Amino acid sequence: PDTLTSISSMASLLQAQGKLKEAEPLIREALDGCREKLGDQHPDTLTSINNLATLLEAQGKLEEAEPLLREALDGNREKLGDHHPDTLDSIYNLAAFLVKKERGIMTKEAEKLFREDLLGCQSLYGYRHANTLGSVNKLVRLLRQQGREAEATELEAAFADAS
Repeated sequence: PDTLTSISSMASLLQAQGKLKEAEPLIREALDGCREKLGDQHPDTLTSINNLATLLEAQGKLEEAEPLLREALDGNREKLGDHHPDTLDSIYNLAAFLVKKERGIMTKEAEKLFREDLLGCQSLYGYRHANTLGSVNKLVRLLRQQGREAEATELEAAFADAS
């Protein structure tokens, strides 16, 4: 696992530098190693799956990224539960991906995921945490983009009253 962690760290560094092509084989190597040594449901494997998905998304390889995002979410739900921070991150990542895939349009599935993430963040972190604030702001912005001003305003008001 230490070697896999080092490989994954190097891939993350390359990705942060915008060297996506160079990062991809390292992320794939780390994922393959995690699957082999730790199993498909290990939290490190699920993180590696998510890392590869976000890299592929950044490269515009949306058809490759989506099943990995779904696999990471399903695995996190099963292994860690619905309200674990990693699961909430996976929920948000898939929701944001679906909006990107639809060129800024929030599908019913994406909205359901954003709302689930928001409720989970409120429950886990409280109303003032950065993750909660990011979730509510993203959902409000998407509702407004769809002309759903009343819903957006209601969500903002409910959030402001609770905090």
